[in-house]
Amino acid sequence: MTVSSGSPGWYLRRLSRMGPREAAGRVGDVVRRRRWRSAPPDCPGVTGARFTAVLPAGAIAAVPPDAAKRLVAEADRLLDGHATYFGVDRDDLADPDWWYDPKTGRRAPWGHAFDVPYRNEDAVGDIKQIWELSRHQYLTVLAAAYALTGDERYAERVAGHLRSWWAVNPPLRGVHWISGIELGIRLLSWVWIRRLLDGWPGAAGLFEDNPAARNQIWHHQRWLAAFPSRGSSANNHVIAEAAGQLAAACAFGWFPSSARWRADALRSLERHLRGNTFPSGLNRELATEYHGLVLELGLAAVAEADAAGVPVPATVRLVLLRMTDALAAIVDGRLRPPRQGDADDGHGLVVDGAGTDRWASLLATGEAVFGRLAWWPAVTGTDVRTPLLTALIRPYPKNGSAPAVTRPASRPAHFADAGMTILRGPAEMAEIWCRCDAGPHGFLSIAAHAHADALSVEVRHDGVDVLADPGTFCYHGQPEWRQYFRSTLGHNTLGLDDGDQSVSGGPFLWTRHAHSRVLAVDTSGERVARWCAEHNGYQPSVHRRRVELDAARRELRVVDEVRGPRRAVRLAFHLGPAIAADLVGNRAVLTWTRDGEDRSAVLDLPGQLCWRAHRGETGPPLGWYSAGFGRKEPATTLVGTGFADGAAGFTTVLGFRG
Repeated sequence: MTVSSGSPGWYLRRLSRMGPREAAGRVGDVVRRRRWRSAPPDCPGVTGARFTAVLPAGAIAAVPPDAAKRLVAEADRLLDGHATYFGVDRDDLADPDWWYDPKTGRRAPWGHAFDVPYRNEDAVGDIKQIWELSRHQYLTVLAAAYALTGDERYAERVAGHLRSWWAVNPPLRGVHWISGIELGIRLLSWVWIRRLLDGWPGAAGLFEDNPAARNQIWHHQRWLAAFPSRGSSANNHVIAEAAGQLAAACAFGWFPSSARWRADALRSLERHLRGNTFPSGLNRELATEYHGLVLELGLAAVAEADAAGVPVPATVRLVLLRMTDALAAIVDGRLRPPRQGDADDGHGLVVDGAGTDRWASLLATGEAVFGRLAWWPAVTGTDVRTPLLTALIRPYPKNGSAPAVTRPASRPAHFADAGMTILRGPAEMAEIWCRCDAGPHGFLSIAAHAHADALSVEVRHDGVDVLADPGTFCYHGQPEWRQYFRSTLGHNTLGLDDGDQSVSGGPFLWTRHAHSRVLAVDTSGERVARWCAEHNGYQPSVHRRRVELDAARRELRVVDEVRGPRRAVRLAFHLGPAIAADLVGNRAVLTWTRDGEDRSAVLDLPGQLCWRAHRGETGPPLGWYSAGFGRKEPATTLVGTGFADGAAGFTTVLGFRG
């Protein structure tokens, strides 16, 4: 069943997931919004505003030449008016329409921000397409190109676009004053734009000496102080809000409320970074891209505080340290992390060109700030962001306020609190990497970015997706695709009676959560690693799965058991887009190419089930892979159907030939 957001039923389901404190806070928000419908107040007068949060001498010179070359190439493409967002090519960026959605051709309506029905694609367009450009992260790229080259064309384009945006998006009017995460990220972008334009003669006139800029900065911070994400919505959004507020209050601390905003934002950042992160360092949303987003935002926030001389609680750096070590632990041999949960290509700070590896960049920054451990994977490639950020952040070992912390002596494989286990074969023989999932069903009561993927596995061979997590593809506007990509059928796990393990109440709402538990883990052996877990999402039945990776035999064995009454079963294995499959009966021969070499594997599937291959089907969706938000491509999915009566398990064996 497809469930839309914004309907009366959805509001009732959403309300049911709130506690009394959150409900009271949201009532307060409603009252405040009504008061705010009158003309917004004027920005307080400011005299003598100065921008002092500049980069230290030598920071720009430390940018590696190849990273600088990629950045300038990207900036030149932007100067020509071209960019790609979520699979849609744009050629109108020389003079953009800030409210236009190029995917649907629609334009968001004018009106008070609180009246814009942003979840309704028919009325507004694809809200992600509209919002993305106004995060102004492409302007940070142009500003960085100016800082690296001194070419004033980049600075002038930035100035023109900012003046245009400020003129047509007055406070509380239109689609760009709806969501706190957008305001927070936009403020962070503006701070870095001003920093990177320092030295350009027009920089002060664009920002601190410009009443329009000061008015926008003040109203952004006033909005964030009044309407924080709260309760069951206090996920990555509240981190972005706090990071943007802290950055602006530090770098643009020109207003009577700046000190209060700065202190409140720092408290919020500290509280919610801890709340959003397991003690192991993994993000509680169990959506890997949001781990990256939160880590980027946290590092950027600390950079602003350090640049302003604002003391940062030691717990903030400790959480970021643990997040960095956790990321180093879970990536495969090609530095690719799991493809778990939702992913929307969101970034905290963008100053790099196309072709820069996001995860290598984060690990490079972590190495510079916290120091690498002996078991960390080698970080390859270069980026612009690391030398700029680390020029502002005080290195962790030199921070006298840092608490004593014990970091992992060897590479962690099992994260008990997050329910994630990584099984690995030896990297010297083309690494076999397997993620096993038995964690909580997302974060907080709505689990907004969770998928119904309990006990799913994700398998790679030398970095190539063999048994793949299909991804996310979309959020709003295409409910049948949103439903598919977050469904149980859309993952490498077992389903019963054609249903999902957890019950969806909307595109970002789960009303009943499957509960998983790990029964056994052994990753200590050099040859064989084992994992076993179960979940109760199909009560009264219990699905139990055992996974064994035999590195010597280069073989992965998966055994599924259903304990309970006889029920219809559906077992799915999603192959990566590079994998060709020849299915005969219950055996599939898999072939692909990696770095010019032919590779192959044999997938022996449970003989008790009837197997079919599906690829690129649309009625209903089945057999798709989404490499990034807004993009999808056909890929083969093998689906076995039959019945489970508790008499025997279903055994799948994946054997690699090279």
